[in-house]
Amino acid sequence: MTGQTGHSGNGASPSGQTTAGPAGAPPAEPAAGGPWPLWEVFVRSRRGLSHSHAGSLHAPDAQMALRNARDLYTRRAEGVSIWVVPSSAVTASSPDEKDPFFEPAGDKPYRHPTFYEIPEGVKHL
Repeated sequence: MTGQTGHSGNGASPSGQTTAGPAGAPPAEPAAGGPWPLWEVFVRSRRGLSHSHAGSLHAPDAQMALRNARDLYTRRAEGVSIWVVPSSAVTASSPDEKDPFFEPAGDKPYRHPTFYEIPEGVKHL
C-alpha cells in the first residue's frame, strides 16, 4: 500500500499533522504533496469488550485510515471493530501534572468501599 506508515505504541503525540478544523472535526486536507495527517487506531478484539489503542498511522482521509488500519493491525483477523481518530482531536492530561490533576479523587472516601460493612449472608459481592 502506498503511503502506509504505522507507529506502534501507546503515545498520541501528533507529529506531521496538518491544521485541524473545528473541535471534533477531521483534520483539514493536506496541501498537494504535503504530509498526511496522523490517525490514532483503536481495535476491539474478538474476545474484548472495549477498543484498545493499537498504534498510529498516516493517511489522507478517514476511509483510507480505516483501510490501512485494517491491513496493519488486524492481519490475522483478530479484530471485529476499528476506530480511527485524528491525532489532533485527542486531548490528553500531562504526566507532569498527574498529582494535581488526579488529586480531587483522593478526598472522596465514599468511592472506596473500605468502610462499608458487608452483611454476613452475602457470599459473592
